[in-house]
Amino acid sequence: MGKQNNAHFFLLMCIIDITFAQIFDFCAMVQIPSFNRQIEDTIKNNWVKDALTDYKGATLQYHDVARKIEKLHIMFESIGLKKGDRVALCGRNSATWACAFLATLTYGAVAVPIQHEFTPDQIYNVVNHSDSRILFVGDVVATQLDYDKMPELEGIIYLPDYSIVVSRSEQMDYAREHLNEMYGKKFPKYFRQEHVHYYVDAPEDLAMINYTSGTTGFSKGVMLSFRVLWSNIDYLTHVLGSKLPKDSDVLSILPMAHMYGLTCEFLLEFFLGNHIFFLTRLPSPTVIQAAFAEIHPDLIVSVPLVVEKIIRKKIFPRLNSRIRLMMKMPGIIGKKVRAAVCKMVMDEMGGKTYEIIVGGAGLSKEIEAFLVEIGFPITVGYGTTETGPMITYSDWHDFVPGSCGTVAEHMEMKVLSPDPKNIPGEVVTRGLNVMNGYYKNPQATKAALDSDGWFHTGDLGTISDDGHLFLLGRIKNMLLGSNGQNVYPEEIEDKLNSMAMVGESLIVQRGDKLVGLVHPDMDAAHELGFTQADIMNVMEQNRQELNHVLPSFCKISEIQLQEKEFEKTPKKSIKRYLYKEA
Repeated sequence: MGKQNNAHFFLLMCIIDITFAQIFDFCAMVQIPSFNRQIEDTIKNNWVKDALTDYKGATLQYHDVARKIEKLHIMFESIGLKKGDRVALCGRNSATWACAFLATLTYGAVAVPIQHEFTPDQIYNVVNHSDSRILFVGDVVATQLDYDKMPELEGIIYLPDYSIVVSRSEQMDYAREHLNEMYGKKFPKYFRQEHVHYYVDAPEDLAMINYTSGTTGFSKGVMLSFRVLWSNIDYLTHVLGSKLPKDSDVLSILPMAHMYGLTCEFLLEFFLGNHIFFLTRLPSPTVIQAAFAEIHPDLIVSVPLVVEKIIRKKIFPRLNSRIRLMMKMPGIIGKKVRAAVCKMVMDEMGGKTYEIIVGGAGLSKEIEAFLVEIGFPITVGYGTTETGPMITYSDWHDFVPGSCGTVAEHMEMKVLSPDPKNIPGEVVTRGLNVMNGYYKNPQATKAALDSDGWFHTGDLGTISDDGHLFLLGRIKNMLLGSNGQNVYPEEIEDKLNSMAMVGESLIVQRGDKLVGLVHPDMDAAHELGFTQADIMNVMEQNRQELNHVLPSFCKISEIQLQEKEFEKTPKKSIKRYLYKEA
């Protein structure tokens, strides 16, 4: 299987005219150590410290993690799993998911994280397309799947306790019955630090195949080498790790099957020797806020939706006109009021976070301006699955409103425009963070990676003189106005989302007209006793006010109400393709 992976990788590189020499040139600039060796060292150096906790559940220390990894390695070996074989994981965030992922990498197998929000058909497709031999399933997912539709799987393992749900080989049957016995024979006295030895990876070894969730409906398998994982963690350790207190507590909110959550909330914190709490239940703002109050996280990594809902529901109602007026006052009075409001927000976020890093989608300009005004430590990062994920980030002290930071270490970035500062162009990037290609999809690989190794993100942006990136939206989302002007729907949606009774919105094109699809804030509507007609009257008023501040080619012809919330990806981006013809 390893030889097949290398051959496939070589084929892809030939197709896109990138030589191995070019790739090795990137690696030669930096001495890249074994990623698995770093996992090994992290476990040994933090042996008796708390590592992973399921919120409201049990805690594993680093030595407990090592034991679980060792037992899974024994099982992998007994069923004949080879280096480079695929192991899929599908379930909510949990300590056992994390251990299974680490066990896969440190064995030398290739992890295939699958987002548990995927439909059963999507899960079957990922498992079959990736050639996975084993599937780990969570408690909810386990009840939804027809295992006969994944005929090549040799076994399905239940994530909560690693029991075997389905066995299709005698070796797996034996492993199920004799695992503790095999573990006892291997370590007759007790398991110690010196017993921890993992597969030594090379930078270009394939570590993961991560299937994009995307807003287009088409999922591609992104091949990420150990080089990509190491590069991201090395960068984040330098720019962020030193800012956090030793033995920090961190709440994992985002799905680990998505690179943003996997890298920033799990792997980085694990490598730093911190204590990670997994929010094992549905991450609603109410549940997240309760966890903030209990855990007091030292760092918060989030999607905009969570931050925006907490501010709008918990903070804005407490700011009457008098407080807002005093916030604007110059001198000591305004400064004290803004500091008091900042503390109010900080308390809602657990009281001691170094900063909140928002990514995955654009942060509301209204919320961003408010947080900057009160001096709250907010910052915005940018990345993609294909870069594992980091492309840009800046510490909150260097945050420029409207931007998403400066280019990450080990990476280059540019905007394809004759005037990158003023005229938007496609954002492209290259360096150690960039994927190997799309699995079994040379055509998509060739479209995304050019002959000079630049990854074409499909995002539009500009860059300031000091290197801060400003995104306008996706190229494929850009609309053409009636007079030929480019219309960026995300910018209109940002304004509309801050208006009365708007829960969320989407701007679509109907012929030569722009239409706003709006899911109203139904909680507010029920509190006020509003009828459908009342809500429509508010929306018409919103439309008129919005059009007053928009250029003529961006004006909205009508607003249509959406009864249900828009369907979203795991990073809470609206699946736009579902509503183009709605």
